[in-house]
Amino acid sequence: MDIRYSVSKNEYRRMTTAELRENFLLEQLFLQDKINMAYSHYDRIIAGGAVPVSGALELEAAGELACDYFLERREMGVINIAGDGVIVADGVSYPMQKYDCLYLGRGTKEISFASDSAENPAVFYLNSTPAHKEYPTVHIPKSKAVQAALGSSTDCNERIIYKYILPGNVESCQLVMGLTILAEGSVWNTMPTHTHERRMEVYLYFDVPESHAVIHLMGPGDETRHITVKNRQAVISPSWSIHSGVGTKNYTFIWGMCGENQAFDDMQGIRTEDLL
Repeated sequence: MDIRYSVSKNEYRRMTTAELRENFLLEQLFLQDKINMAYSHYDRIIAGGAVPVSGALELEAAGELACDYFLERREMGVINIAGDGVIVADGVSYPMQKYDCLYLGRGTKEISFASDSAENPAVFYLNSTPAHKEYPTVHIPKSKAVQAALGSSTDCNERIIYKYILPGNVESCQLVMGLTILAEGSVWNTMPTHTHERRMEVYLYFDVPESHAVIHLMGPGDETRHITVKNRQAVISPSWSIHSGVGTKNYTFIWGMCGENQAFDDMQGIRTEDLL
C-alpha cells in the first residue's frame, strides 16, 4: 500500500514540480494481475486499481488497516473502465461492463475481481472510505446513474456528469462517486472552479490517448499549480485545493469524494477571473 501523508497549503506553496507529483499524483494504480492501492491521509480515502488477466484477484485485508478483512470498517465503490468483467462479493456475482459501478457496503467479507477475456481485460478502479454502518451492495450501470448535462461547445466544456453513489440514488456512509464524460471537441472540466472545504476528492483521468495529456490544476485559488497527467493516472485533491483541468483532447474522469458531508453542491466557488 502506497501511503500518502497530508500536506497543508502552506507546504504546498514551496513545492517543486517533482514534489507535487510525489505527493499528489498516483501514476501506476493499474498493474496487470495485481490489486494496487494508495492510502491518503486526507480523510483516509483509498484509491486503487485491479487488473485481472490470468485469473481472478482476491481483495485481501491490508496490514495498514489492522483489520480481519478489507471492508471490516470501510465501504467501497468500484467502476470498470475497460473490458467486461465480474465482481464476486460474498458469493454473489455482479457483471461489470465499461462504466458500470458497484457499491460495496461495510461488512462485505469476500471480494474478487475477474475479466471475461484476457485479450480485453476489465480494469477496475476503486475508492474506499471509512464507514460507520452497513448499507446494501448495489450494482449501478451507467443507465441508472443520475445524469446532468453541463457546459457548451462554445466554452469547450460540454460534458455529462454521471452520479452513481450519492444520497437519493445509492446510499453510503460518506463516499460519493461518479464520472464525467467530455464531448468531442471539449477539453475543460470544472471551470469555473471551486474548492470543497468539508470534503476532499480524488480524480482518475482515463480514455486519454497515448499522445495526449490532461493538465490538472490544483492549489488555493490565489496560488495555483499544475500537474501533467497521462492516461489512467489519478490526482489527490485536498479540501483546500481546486480540482480543474484541461486536456489536449476530450477525456473521461472519475471523481470520488469523502469527508464531513455528502452534499454535492457544498462547494466554495471561485471566479475564473480571480484565479492566480
